[in-house]
Amino acid sequence: MSAGGRLRGAAADLAMGARMAVGGGRDGWARAVLTALGVGIGVALLLLAASVPGALDARQARGDARDDLRMGQELAPAANTLLVSMVETEFRGRPVRGRLVRPEGPDAPVPPGLTRLPAPGEAVVSPALRDLLDSPDGALFAPRLGGARVTGTIADDGLAGPGEFAFFAGDDRLSTERGATRLDRFGGGLPGEGFGPVLLLLVAVIFVVLLLPIAVFLGAAVRFGGERRDRRLAALRLVGADAVMIRRIAAGEAAAGALLGVAVGGALFALGRQLVPLVTLFDLSVYASDVRPPLPLVAVVAVAVPALAVLVSMVALRAVVVEPLGVTRRGVPARRRLWWRLLLPVVGLALLYPLTGIRDDGSATTRYQVAAGAVLLLVGTVTLLPWATELLVRRLRGGPVGWQLAVRRMQLDSATSARLVNGIAVAVAGTIGLQMLFAGVAREFTTATGQDTSRAQVQVQLPAGPDTAGAVHRLVTAAGVTGANSTLITTAAADGVENALVEVRVGDCAALAEFARLDRCADGDTFLSRAPDGATVAPRATLIVDGTTRWRVPADARSVPSRPTPAGWEQSGVLITPAALGGATLAELRGEVFLRLDPDAPDAVEHVRNAAATIDPTLAVTTLTEVRESDRFADVRRGLYIGVVVTLLLIAASMLVGTLEQLRERRRLLAMLVAVGTRRTTLGWSVLWQTAVPVLVGLALAVVFGLGLGAALLRMVQAPVTVAWPVVGLSVALGALTVLLVTGLSLPMLLRLTRPDGLRTE
Repeated sequence: MSAGGRLRGAAADLAMGARMAVGGGRDGWARAVLTALGVGIGVALLLLAASVPGALDARQARGDARDDLRMGQELAPAANTLLVSMVETEFRGRPVRGRLVRPEGPDAPVPPGLTRLPAPGEAVVSPALRDLLDSPDGALFAPRLGGARVTGTIADDGLAGPGEFAFFAGDDRLSTERGATRLDRFGGGLPGEGFGPVLLLLVAVIFVVLLLPIAVFLGAAVRFGGERRDRRLAALRLVGADAVMIRRIAAGEAAAGALLGVAVGGALFALGRQLVPLVTLFDLSVYASDVRPPLPLVAVVAVAVPALAVLVSMVALRAVVVEPLGVTRRGVPARRRLWWRLLLPVVGLALLYPLTGIRDDGSATTRYQVAAGAVLLLVGTVTLLPWATELLVRRLRGGPVGWQLAVRRMQLDSATSARLVNGIAVAVAGTIGLQMLFAGVAREFTTATGQDTSRAQVQVQLPAGPDTAGAVHRLVTAAGVTGANSTLITTAAADGVENALVEVRVGDCAALAEFARLDRCADGDTFLSRAPDGATVAPRATLIVDGTTRWRVPADARSVPSRPTPAGWEQSGVLITPAALGGATLAELRGEVFLRLDPDAPDAVEHVRNAAATIDPTLAVTTLTEVRESDRFADVRRGLYIGVVVTLLLIAASMLVGTLEQLRERRRLLAMLVAVGTRRTTLGWSVLWQTAVPVLVGLALAVVFGLGLGAALLRMVQAPVTVAWPVVGLSVALGALTVLLVTGLSLPMLLRLTRPDGLRTE
């Protein structure tokens, strides 16, 4: 036969395989739909993962375009300048970005997302904040706007994401003396915090952990309908097809099903990206237009998935001898070899081991080597799972009927059951390794603040002014406040203290006891607190406040050791009870208030923020916390949580599709078992056991390989190898819960397939 004839013959075989992928009547279409849906879910998740960097870059670009932070820049008032003051607040744990603006001329810059600057008494809010204001909870947030009337909404280009709470309000009282910033344009501010080598390592491993389960499931999805396919190929052998034709037909069928899955995945992705703006996870939201994978990656996915389908199909056929009267897979399969299954994780560890101690190397080569080592190590879970499952079920005997049915099925074909849980096992192993790495490096990105949340939960610092006492009263009487410590503080120069300012604090005895260890106290006493490294003031020293006010320290002032404030500060200073001033007035007294909140009143801090907004909209309300972490580290961890949640949900959906496909292939067998008297509950338990046994084996392997990956990564960053067993237990529980949920959702399909009409054949 000529070369052209051979090519036409090969094309005809491929076309026949493509027709077989969607042929066969209703049963064939059901098979094609399930395969396309399984592949499509994986493709949609791959496209979503490919879109993440671009979506984050788009958020960052909008944030840079509206940036109004200026450090060390001084401008003179002009026709094109604008005064801006930040109002950074929160509402029930979600950050709110507020800005007060005052134009100094007709050409003042307008921030992105606005068509004009709001006038005094007007506010422009984000759509999400407008929805909040229109909801029953709006009354709790409204005081934060200072009574401004909402006159419009911020457009998309002025927001980081659709779920962001943000507003601009006009205020004609702004001035640089009151802390406002003068600028002549938006954007061009200081660069944000960068990624260090350790964070880059975290990001590389996160992508491996989140994408590998998808690839594993795609390899399983393209093998849906394997038993029926083998019977069809046997029929073709009966009518004269040779082995080469059989392989070409199988390749055409696999490629057609995968291409249909790619189309379904594209449709699911296009539909899903329209729903993205409706979802806010861990304060992160993006617009639909942000979720746009790069075209080269789309092309790679479109080509790689059909290629993977053909490769997996050819590998599967190597273990099957297709004869005219059947396939040998119906016999007892040969035992699986162990050596090559252990080789993959060993090579993975060999790639990771030389990187020990190179924590400061953030090069691309190192990240690729880490990713390759992590992939090979995690793939060991996939390759060992069928072998371990077979080793276990080969020794199982006896038990209830449902158990025996499940064991016999797994003894005949343990790989099919194990294939469905491979994705969960890989996801759990990767999650355990990542959590170990996060726990090991967390101390580098978190700092102990020294704040004592048992003494106070909120700190408010009030500017100096004539009504400071009234402002303090509004704070301490806010709803949900159970206790308060308020003092007036200023700084002064003192005799005997060179080139340093000392803190002067005025308050009653109970308030001063929070800042020094007082043995006794009465109104009229003065104390000189001593910090370990601070300068001390001597009795009879003269304090000079603001260069004008002078006050002499009494001769009987007692020295006392200082005490850290609830905010974690400790310093030397002068503590004065009101009567000790003797009617004198110190200049520039500003207020400091520490508040204790009712733990049973979840909105207590919101009422405090509202009270602070009535005093000054820019007044910062600081929530005390014992630990503070890096913003970049928090972003990476937040991205991990989002990715794990999305991956588990989509893998669960994919597993459900795979389980339904398995049940559909065994429809006649299930119907026959019911026809001869097997109870449906027995079959339900059989399906559960067929899933539970591989799950237990897979989760055990996941723990082993996850701990190995975590230990290797911790050695790389020179962190102590520790295991957080609660995290391991939670990861395993989530994996097991996902599988149990899938099994429960498949039971209605099982009941339908066991009806008598399931015995019908054509």
